[in-house]
Amino acid sequence: MNYSRIALAGLGATVAYFALGFLLLALLPLADEVRQFAAVYRPEESMKRVAPVGMVAMLLSMMALAALYASSFHASSFRDGSSSVARGMRFGFFVGVFAAGSSVLHNYVSPNIGLRLALLQAVAYFVQLLGSGVVIALTYRPSRL
Repeated sequence: MNYSRIALAGLGATVAYFALGFLLLALLPLADEVRQFAAVYRPEESMKRVAPVGMVAMLLSMMALAALYASSFHASSFRDGSSSVARGMRFGFFVGVFAAGSSVLHNYVSPNIGLRLALLQAVAYFVQLLGSGVVIALTYRPSRL
């Protein structure tokens, strides 16, 4: 594995994750849905104070995903005819399904939020991780094929 490429892929994926998140926040009615559950979520000013924790956590998570992507490769993976975008979408799809099921929808049981909000969050995280997977695949190249 090439650790500098993993780091670069993780950094790029983090940027893509947050960029897609801001875009989805504008396109999906997530903010309106969250406001309906003010007893569950921090107020916006409070979120700003702890936002750096979330940003560092996502950077570490994307580094882990980039390492997972890198460790899953064999030379034959690059000779199967699929493009980096296709490999990244496949990787991001599985990570997105895992995150949506194991985190967002699974946690729908605990916080007292509506199903609509949980589904919107699942869609948002899925799209963010799909895009992050593509960025990882476009950025990471193994040292040797």
